[in-house]
Order: sequence, then C-alpha cells, then structure tokens
Amino acid sequence: MEPVEELKYLISILVAVILGFAIGFERKLRFKEAGIRTHTIVCAGSALIMVVSKYGFGDSIEADASRVAAQIVSGIGFLGAGIIIYRKHEIHGLTTAAGVWATSGVGMAAGAELYVVAVGATVILIAVQCLFHMKCKLFQTKKYFQIKICFVNGGEECGKVKELFQTDRFNRLVIERKGEEMLYHATLNTDDEYSSSQLQEIMAENPFIKSIERYDEV
Repeated sequence: MEPVEELKYLISILVAVILGFAIGFERKLRFKEAGIRTHTIVCAGSALIMVVSKYGFGDSIEADASRVAAQIVSGIGFLGAGIIIYRKHEIHGLTTAAGVWATSGVGMAAGAELYVVAVGATVILIAVQCLFHMKCKLFQTKKYFQIKICFVNGGEECGKVKELFQTDRFNRLVIERKGEEMLYHATLNTDDEYSSSQLQEIMAENPFIKSIERYDEV
C-alpha cells in the first residue's frame, strides 16, 4: 500500500478526533470525571484500531478483520471500570463510563468510514445527555437526606416523628433510659430538604424532640 493511499485513512481518525472532542466538551461542561482529552483519545484510538483491523492485514484469507476490532469493546470495559467508584452508599461515574464506551463505538464507526452513522450517533449522544440533565423530576434521580433525631417517647411520639418526616420506619434506633424518661435516638431517611429554620420550627412545635441533625448525603 502506497503512503499516499494511506493518508486517506487519516481522515477517519481526524473525524473521530472531532466527534470525540464534541462529546468530551459536553462532559467537561458538567465537570465529569472524563472530559475532552479522555473522550477524544478513546474515539481516535478506536478509529485507529478499526482502520488497522480493516486494512492492515491485506487480503489474506487467514486475516479476520473483526477480530482486532472486537477487542476495543473489552478494552474500553477496563477503562470504564476505573471511572466507576462507590462512595457514601452511592455509585459515581457509571454514566460517564457508559459515555466513554459509547464514544468508542463512534470512533469505530468513523474508522469504518461510516461517517453518517458516526456523526448521527454523536448528535444523539449529546442530545440524550442534555435531555436527561434538564430540570425535570422525570429525569432526575431522587435525593435522600439523613435525619438523626433524639426525642422523648411516652407512647405516641414515635408515630408523630414518622408522620412529621413522612417515613414508615427508622433505619437505626437506640433506646436510652435517662431518669424517668425514655430517650429514643433514631435515624431516618427523607426526600424532603429541610432547612435549618424548618428544623428549628419543628423542634419548637414539638417539645418532646431534644435535637435534630441533618446530613445531605446518605
């Protein structure tokens, strides 16, 4: 294969660089773990491997063009596993890892000279990300807050606390006898974001509540 003829394959890689940059730029605007550099390199690398897989082995009967390209999918899987982390009972980076995996598919399409498919997939990926980040309850993940509360229980106070915070159970409950009083130290989850003034108002209206603490992440 002549060097001049090989230059046309660089167009596929250049297209992949542009498309990877576009996807990574959208991720960078949202301060995600993988940004412009990661998505650009993944997309360009996938296109390069696809070009080598498709044209690098000539017309040999023993050469299987799909064999090399198939390894891109498993290789990107290892990269995605490094992005995903588990912190404070929540999984972070899962969507970003999926985006990197999808970006490799865009690079493969560009490397195979399926430019319409590559550009169309890029537009769809960016559009889907923008759509799901709209401030709409349908697309937003429900956020929970942890409440730690200490109150005196004389019989009905447990039910009142559950009714106040709209929950049906306590995640953790410790009962302590202090003199003539039974102190309940309870932990519960709620999807309502209570401000400090609201919590103070709840305590003022319910004297049996001794203290309330709120944690933003469960």
